[in-house]
Parts: sequence; C-alpha cells; structure tokens
Amino acid sequence: MSKKVVIGFSGGLDTSYCVKYFTDEKHYEVHSIIVNTGGFSKEELDQIEQHAKTLGVTSHTTVDATKSYYENIIKYLVFGNVLKNNILKYISIFIY
Repeated sequence: MSKKVVIGFSGGLDTSYCVKYFTDEKHYEVHSIIVNTGGFSKEELDQIEQHAKTLGVTSHTTVDATKSYYENIIKYLVFGNVLKNNILKYISIFIY
C-alpha cells in the first residue's frame, strides 16, 4: 500500500515541484486540491486541473468557496471600512 499525500495546488512552480517530488522521488499517491475564493475563472481552474493531471496526480479537486469567503470574511472588511495605509484595501468585487 503506497503512502498518500494531498497538496494544495496552485499550478505554480512550487506546488508543481511538490507533485513531481512526491510522485517521482517518494512514490506517493498524490491528490491535489485548489480552493477558489473568487480569483479564478472557469478556464483557469480547468487549466490548473489539467496541469495537475499532466504532472501525475491521482485526483484533483476544486472547491468553490467564493460565496462563503465573501459572506464570512470580505463583507466584514468592506462593511468595517478596513483600511491599509489609509486606503480601502478590499473592494467588494463579489456581487450577488
């Protein structure tokens, strides 16, 4: 029975290296996951999934946390007028 690992996968250099390291060097069964908080388009998420599979992951999961991220974090920053360097850092780009 092979060891298994789940990698939070962005598709960038670091996480791509981790997938190859664990699959090729350590012979782990690698599963990848990405949590979309609203910063990715459907096409980008599809490209990230395809990249993960090309690198050799056993499975890839995309979690859509856009609404919960807005409801539990972003809206309070906007409602609270949270400033960073006297500038409203977070603008509500999530319109429901």
